[in-house]
Amino acid sequence: MMTKILVAEDEPLMRDRLLGQLAKCWPQAQVVMVAENGNDAWDGFLEFEPNVVFLDIRMPGLSGLDVAKKIGKAAHIVFITAYDQHAIEAFDAGAVDYLLKPVQQQRLEKTIARLKEKLHALPSDLTSLLSGLQQSLQQAAPAAKSEKMKWIKATVGKQIKLIDVDEVLFFQSDTKYTRVVLADYEALIRTALKDLIDSLDQEKFWQVHRSTVVNTKAILAAERVDAERMQILIKGSPEKLLVSRNFTHLFRE
Repeated sequence: MMTKILVAEDEPLMRDRLLGQLAKCWPQAQVVMVAENGNDAWDGFLEFEPNVVFLDIRMPGLSGLDVAKKIGKAAHIVFITAYDQHAIEAFDAGAVDYLLKPVQQQRLEKTIARLKEKLHALPSDLTSLLSGLQQSLQQAAPAAKSEKMKWIKATVGKQIKLIDVDEVLFFQSDTKYTRVVLADYEALIRTALKDLIDSLDQEKFWQVHRSTVVNTKAILAAERVDAERMQILIKGSPEKLLVSRNFTHLFRE
Protein backbone atom coordinates (compact mmCIF):
# COMPACT_ATOMS: atom_id res chain seq x y z
CA MET A 1 0.00 0.00 0.00
CA MET A 2 1.29 3.43 -0.92
CA THR A 3 2.35 5.56 2.04
CA LYS A 4 0.48 8.86 1.94
CA ILE A 5 2.03 11.82 3.75
CA LEU A 6 0.58 15.11 4.94
CA VAL A 7 3.03 17.92 5.81
CA ALA A 8 1.86 20.86 7.93
CA GLU A 9 4.44 23.64 8.36
CA ASP A 10 3.74 27.39 8.22
CA GLU A 11 7.29 28.56 7.42
CA PRO A 12 7.88 28.41 3.62
CA LEU A 13 11.62 27.80 3.78
CA MET A 14 11.27 25.05 6.39
CA ARG A 15 8.38 23.52 4.46
CA ASP A 16 10.24 23.45 1.14
CA ARG A 17 13.33 22.04 2.82
CA LEU A 18 11.37 19.18 4.41
CA LEU A 19 9.53 18.39 1.17
CA GLY A 20 12.82 18.19 -0.69
CA GLN A 21 14.32 15.94 1.94
CA LEU A 22 11.28 13.65 1.93
CA ALA A 23 11.44 13.33 -1.86
CA LYS A 24 15.06 12.24 -1.57
CA CYS A 25 14.84 10.01 1.51
CA TRP A 26 11.45 8.40 0.88
CA PRO A 27 10.70 8.51 -2.87
CA GLN A 28 8.24 5.61 -2.58
CA ALA A 29 5.92 7.72 -0.41
CA GLN A 30 3.48 10.29 -1.81
CA VAL A 31 2.93 13.72 -0.26
CA VAL A 32 -0.81 14.13 -0.76
CA MET A 33 -1.27 17.42 1.10
CA VAL A 34 0.85 20.39 2.18
CA ALA A 35 -0.75 22.70 4.74
CA GLU A 36 0.35 26.12 5.99
CA ASN A 37 -1.80 26.14 9.11
CA GLY A 38 -3.52 23.77 11.51
CA ASN A 39 -7.02 24.25 10.17
CA ASP A 40 -5.98 23.34 6.62
CA ALA A 41 -4.01 20.39 7.99
CA TRP A 42 -7.11 18.97 9.63
CA ASP A 43 -9.27 19.57 6.53
CA GLY A 44 -6.59 17.94 4.38
CA PHE A 45 -6.39 14.97 6.70
CA LEU A 46 -10.11 14.36 6.36
CA GLU A 47 -9.96 14.71 2.58
CA PHE A 48 -6.84 12.69 1.74
CA GLU A 49 -6.65 10.26 4.68
CA PRO A 50 -2.83 10.09 4.91
CA ASN A 51 -1.26 7.41 7.10
CA VAL A 52 1.76 9.57 8.06
CA VAL A 53 1.50 13.19 9.22
CA PHE A 54 4.34 15.66 9.87
CA LEU A 55 2.99 18.40 12.15
CA ASP A 56 4.65 21.67 13.12
CA ILE A 57 3.93 22.30 16.81
CA ARG A 58 3.29 26.04 16.41
CA MET A 59 1.03 27.00 13.52
CA PRO A 60 -1.71 29.60 12.92
CA GLY A 61 -5.16 28.30 13.80
CA LEU A 62 -5.02 24.84 15.32
CA SER A 63 -1.64 23.92 16.79
CA GLY A 64 0.13 20.71 15.84
CA LEU A 65 -0.93 19.19 19.15
CA ASP A 66 -4.55 20.18 18.51
CA VAL A 67 -4.49 18.50 15.11
CA ALA A 68 -2.82 15.41 16.58
CA LYS A 69 -5.61 15.09 19.14
CA LYS A 70 -8.19 15.19 16.35
CA ILE A 71 -6.28 12.60 14.31
CA GLY A 72 -6.06 10.27 17.28
CA LYS A 73 -5.10 6.74 16.23
CA ALA A 74 -5.89 7.31 12.55
CA ALA A 75 -2.30 8.02 11.46
CA HIS A 76 1.35 7.90 12.53
CA ILE A 77 2.45 11.35 13.67
CA VAL A 78 5.84 13.09 13.66
CA PHE A 79 6.11 16.48 15.34
CA ILE A 80 8.32 19.30 14.04
CA THR A 81 9.56 21.66 16.73
CA ALA A 82 12.03 24.42 17.46
CA TYR A 83 11.80 24.04 21.24
CA ASP A 84 14.95 23.62 23.30
CA GLN A 85 16.22 20.49 25.00
CA HIS A 86 14.21 20.99 28.19
CA ALA A 87 10.92 20.85 26.26
CA ILE A 88 12.20 18.00 24.09
CA GLU A 89 12.52 15.84 27.20
CA ALA A 90 8.74 15.63 27.17
CA PHE A 91 8.84 14.06 23.71
CA ASP A 92 11.59 11.63 24.68
CA ALA A 93 9.73 10.52 27.79
CA GLY A 94 6.67 9.73 25.71
CA ALA A 95 8.54 7.99 22.90
CA VAL A 96 6.92 10.34 20.39
CA ASP A 97 8.91 10.91 17.24
CA TYR A 98 9.94 14.49 16.55
CA LEU A 99 12.22 16.52 14.31
CA LEU A 100 14.11 19.60 15.48
CA LYS A 101 14.24 22.66 13.22
CA PRO A 102 16.06 23.04 10.95
CA VAL A 103 15.46 19.39 10.05
CA GLN A 104 18.66 17.44 9.44
CA GLN A 105 18.58 14.81 6.71
CA GLN A 106 20.36 12.19 8.83
CA ARG A 107 17.78 12.63 11.59
CA LEU A 108 14.96 12.45 9.07
CA GLU A 109 16.33 9.19 7.67
CA LYS A 110 16.18 7.63 11.14
CA THR A 111 12.62 8.86 11.57
CA ILE A 112 11.59 7.37 8.23
CA ALA A 113 13.17 4.05 9.16
CA ARG A 114 11.10 3.97 12.36
CA LEU A 115 7.96 4.95 10.47
CA LYS A 116 8.43 2.13 7.99
CA GLU A 117 8.54 -0.33 10.88
CA LYS A 118 5.43 1.17 12.47
CA LEU A 119 3.35 1.21 9.27
CA HIS A 120 2.63 -2.49 9.68
CA ALA A 121 0.94 -1.84 13.05
CA LEU A 122 -1.87 0.44 14.23
CA PRO A 123 -0.83 3.95 15.32
CA SER A 124 -0.40 4.48 19.04
CA ASP A 125 -3.05 6.10 21.19
CA LEU A 126 -1.52 9.48 22.10
CA THR A 127 -4.49 10.95 23.98
CA SER A 128 -3.04 11.07 27.49
CA LEU A 129 0.48 11.71 26.22
CA LEU A 130 -0.60 14.74 24.17
CA SER A 131 -2.18 16.35 27.22
CA GLY A 132 1.12 16.06 29.08
CA LEU A 133 3.06 17.38 26.09
CA GLN A 134 0.78 20.38 25.74
CA GLN A 135 1.25 21.30 29.38
CA SER A 136 5.05 20.92 29.18
CA LEU A 137 5.36 22.97 26.00
CA GLN A 138 3.03 25.71 27.24
CA GLN A 139 5.27 26.09 30.28
CA ALA A 140 8.37 26.30 28.09
CA ALA A 141 6.98 28.59 25.40
CA PRO A 142 6.15 31.84 27.25
CA ALA A 143 9.67 32.33 28.62
CA ALA A 144 11.23 31.71 25.23
CA LYS A 145 8.83 34.09 23.46
CA SER A 146 9.21 36.92 25.97
CA GLU A 147 12.96 37.06 25.46
CA LYS A 148 12.81 37.60 21.71
CA MET A 149 13.63 41.03 20.37
CA LYS A 150 10.93 42.82 18.35
CA TRP A 151 12.44 46.29 17.96
CA ILE A 152 15.96 47.58 17.78
CA LYS A 153 17.42 51.09 18.16
CA ALA A 154 20.03 51.89 15.54
CA THR A 155 22.05 54.84 14.27
CA VAL A 156 21.23 56.10 10.77
CA GLY A 157 23.28 59.21 10.03
CA LYS A 158 22.43 61.68 12.79
CA GLN A 159 19.22 59.89 13.69
CA ILE A 160 18.37 57.10 16.10
CA LYS A 161 15.73 54.90 14.48
CA LEU A 162 13.41 52.33 16.01
CA ILE A 163 13.49 49.39 13.60
CA ASP A 164 11.05 46.50 13.42
CA VAL A 165 13.29 43.41 13.60
CA ASP A 166 11.08 41.56 11.08
CA GLU A 167 12.02 44.16 8.44
CA VAL A 168 15.75 43.44 8.79
CA LEU A 169 17.23 41.48 5.87
CA PHE A 170 20.38 40.49 7.73
CA PHE A 171 22.78 41.42 10.52
CA GLN A 172 26.53 41.43 9.90
CA SER A 173 29.55 42.14 12.09
CA ASP A 174 31.53 45.21 11.05
CA THR A 175 34.59 45.94 13.24
CA LYS A 176 33.20 47.46 16.47
CA TYR A 177 29.62 47.55 15.21
CA THR A 178 26.91 45.32 13.77
CA ARG A 179 25.38 46.29 10.44
CA VAL A 180 21.60 46.18 10.35
CA VAL A 181 20.64 45.90 6.68
CA LEU A 182 17.12 46.63 5.45
CA ALA A 183 15.72 46.89 1.92
CA ASP A 184 15.91 50.72 1.81
CA TYR A 185 18.81 51.54 4.10
CA GLU A 186 21.24 50.19 6.64
CA ALA A 187 22.10 51.17 10.19
CA LEU A 188 24.72 50.47 12.84
CA ILE A 189 24.36 49.24 16.40
CA ARG A 190 27.03 48.80 19.06
CA THR A 191 25.72 45.40 20.18
CA ALA A 192 28.06 42.59 19.12
CA LEU A 193 26.52 39.99 16.85
CA LYS A 194 27.28 37.16 19.28
CA ASP A 195 25.29 39.03 21.96
CA LEU A 196 22.48 39.84 19.54
CA ILE A 197 21.86 36.27 18.38
CA ASP A 198 20.34 35.06 21.66
CA SER A 199 17.74 37.85 21.54
CA LEU A 200 16.53 36.97 18.04
CA ASP A 201 13.84 34.44 17.18
CA GLN A 202 15.95 31.57 15.87
CA GLU A 203 13.05 30.23 13.85
CA LYS A 204 13.12 33.44 11.80
CA PHE A 205 16.82 34.32 11.94
CA TRP A 206 19.53 31.84 10.98
CA GLN A 207 23.20 32.24 11.62
CA VAL A 208 24.93 31.32 8.35
CA HIS A 209 28.44 32.55 9.16
CA ARG A 210 30.25 33.59 12.33
CA SER A 211 29.72 37.20 11.19
CA THR A 212 26.26 36.94 9.58
CA VAL A 213 22.68 36.28 10.68
CA VAL A 214 19.97 36.35 8.01
CA ASN A 215 16.20 36.72 8.11
CA THR A 216 14.82 33.54 6.51
CA LYS A 217 12.03 35.52 4.85
CA ALA A 218 14.69 37.54 3.01
CA ILE A 219 16.42 34.54 1.45
CA LEU A 220 15.87 34.44 -2.30
CA ALA A 221 18.10 31.43 -2.99
CA ALA A 222 21.27 29.64 -1.94
CA GLU A 223 23.89 28.74 -4.53
CA ARG A 224 27.18 26.87 -4.50
CA VAL A 225 30.46 28.77 -4.74
CA ASP A 226 32.58 25.61 -4.81
CA ALA A 227 32.51 22.08 -3.40
CA GLU A 228 32.47 23.27 0.22
CA ARG A 229 31.03 26.78 0.21
CA MET A 230 27.69 28.36 -0.57
CA GLN A 231 26.34 31.89 -0.76
CA ILE A 232 22.88 33.38 -0.23
CA LEU A 233 21.04 35.75 -2.56
CA ILE A 234 18.97 38.27 -0.62
CA LYS A 235 15.66 39.82 -1.64
CA GLY A 236 15.97 43.59 -1.91
CA SER A 237 19.77 43.61 -1.67
CA PRO A 238 22.56 43.20 -4.24
CA GLU A 239 24.83 41.64 -1.60
CA LYS A 240 25.63 37.94 -1.60
CA LEU A 241 26.21 36.44 1.84
CA LEU A 242 28.77 33.71 2.27
CA VAL A 243 27.64 30.59 4.11
CA SER A 244 30.41 28.98 6.11
CA ARG A 245 30.91 25.23 5.93
CA ASN A 246 29.47 24.75 9.43
CA PHE A 247 26.12 26.11 8.27
CA THR A 248 25.75 24.68 4.75
CA HIS A 249 23.59 21.88 6.18
CA LEU A 250 20.79 24.45 6.51
CA PHE A 251 20.45 24.52 2.72
CA ARG A 252 21.20 20.96 1.71
CA GLU A 253 18.35 18.91 0.29
